[in-house]
Amino acid sequence: MGADRSGAAAGSGASTEAEGKDRKQLKRGFGLLAVLGALLVAAGLIGLLYAGFATLTTMFLFGWLLLAGGLVGLVQAFQSRKSNHFWLAVVVAAINIAAGFVILRRPGASAEALTMFAALFFLIGGLFRLVGGLVVRGTNLWVNLVQGAFGILLGFLILANWPSSSLYVIGTFFSLALLFDGLSLVLLGMTARRILGLVREDEVADATAGPGSAAEKGSAEDQERSHN
Repeated sequence: MGADRSGAAAGSGASTEAEGKDRKQLKRGFGLLAVLGALLVAAGLIGLLYAGFATLTTMFLFGWLLLAGGLVGLVQAFQSRKSNHFWLAVVVAAINIAAGFVILRRPGASAEALTMFAALFFLIGGLFRLVGGLVVRGTNLWVNLVQGAFGILLGFLILANWPSSSLYVIGTFFSLALLFDGLSLVLLGMTARRILGLVREDEVADATAGPGSAAEKGSAEDQERSHN
């Protein structure tokens, strides 16, 4: 009996130690997630302050991604050249390579084209949302109307200052995306660490209570069942 109890105690101690290590690793991982979110927030704020530099950086990044994606797609197409979609894959890869090369050679003109596309996207999307909200008249009527009007207004503002608006529109949108993604990561990491801390406090409280409180709790539950 003594050997069994000592073995059970050793096993429970080992499991508790393993759980403690896993919890520390989780807290470290969530802490790194929060740090990454803070870096993204800082990058977003810097991009908002220097929107022109952020626009050029975004265009170079987009160009290199297109170029690398086209090269990878071209290699994969030649690896599967016996398939029926060989020429389609080659054409798509060639278009990506050409687009990436053009963006890297002319980032300013590419930013102007993308800004024009974004303005038309906001304008047409807002118009469709506005007309759809007026036709359907559902429960989200005012939300659709506000979103549609905001999209139309944003599209007109971008087009009114084009092509000078291309110097800051792409960089501003990219910086805002970094900012909100970073804030979400920071909140996720901090919330997860707080939850792990609360779980740890509950376990410590249960451990300090000892087996006597567990026995008293069990006897109280037995008494309640007997009365019922």
